[in-house]
Amino acid sequence: MARQITEITIARALERRPNASFIDNDLLLYNNVGDVTWAENPCRLNALFLALCTNGEAHYSVDTKPLSVERNDVIIVSEDQVVSDFLPDKNCDGIAMLISMEYFQGIIGGIHELSQIFLFSRTNPVFRLTEKEAKALKEYFYLIKQKVDDPQHHFRKELVSSLIRSLIIDMSNAMYRIQQLGNVKKSRAETIFTKFIQLVEEHFRHERRVSWYAEQLGITPKYLSESVKAVSKRRPNDWINGYVVMEIRVLLRNSSLTIKAIAEQLCFANQSFLGKYFKEHMGISPKEYRNG
Repeated sequence: MARQITEITIARALERRPNASFIDNDLLLYNNVGDVTWAENPCRLNALFLALCTNGEAHYSVDTKPLSVERNDVIIVSEDQVVSDFLPDKNCDGIAMLISMEYFQGIIGGIHELSQIFLFSRTNPVFRLTEKEAKALKEYFYLIKQKVDDPQHHFRKELVSSLIRSLIIDMSNAMYRIQQLGNVKKSRAETIFTKFIQLVEEHFRHERRVSWYAEQLGITPKYLSESVKAVSKRRPNDWINGYVVMEIRVLLRNSSLTIKAIAEQLCFANQSFLGKYFKEHMGISPKEYRNG
């Protein structure tokens, strides 16, 4: 009998661990990777999963590919990937976090070479840290947990976001180190995806047409879409819209610009067009988001 694939959101994961450390439907922390029981059966992630194995071994599959982790290995499972058959041995221990993509995108806004980080995690779902790197990651995790578990802290969310951002930058440095050690040749699709994201990062404020990006890369829009989807499982429009929405959110929350000024800065025809665009993707108006 075929097994059913279930969708895992932070809200659904919380149903299994109601006493876990969490912030809204944005972040869930695991003191022990053995508590990640939802990974035993096939499930598609509607979030980003990061984990560090601190002892023992574990086996699991991502998109049907068998993987194994040992001490000081980092696990990354990205949004829309299917994880299953999680089997830790009796000595396995580790820490993990589940992060909603909206929360993650808000945290990493402005970090350069995001495309390299994302592509690395897709092609290297398991990578090993040095003792020093693993120690730093554990220190970040327990400090984040300490702040998550302190609801009386007036700036709890902001502080946790800053700590996770620092963790991601440190982890990205480890990825960069590993990339420099190897010389793995990228596939054609991976090369196109990397160049596409670099273009989006540079031009999303004034250009949202997939055809324009395809023209800059010297390929057809269809080939661009096929390549981007093959690597990231997301369409080019999803990436472009993600950058635009993230920029609007940042400007609404962290600047005194009027909504009209934000619309002009991001090359919308007028404030009304920006409002409709933002509500389509966020479910609320720019004004409601700013006040919220």
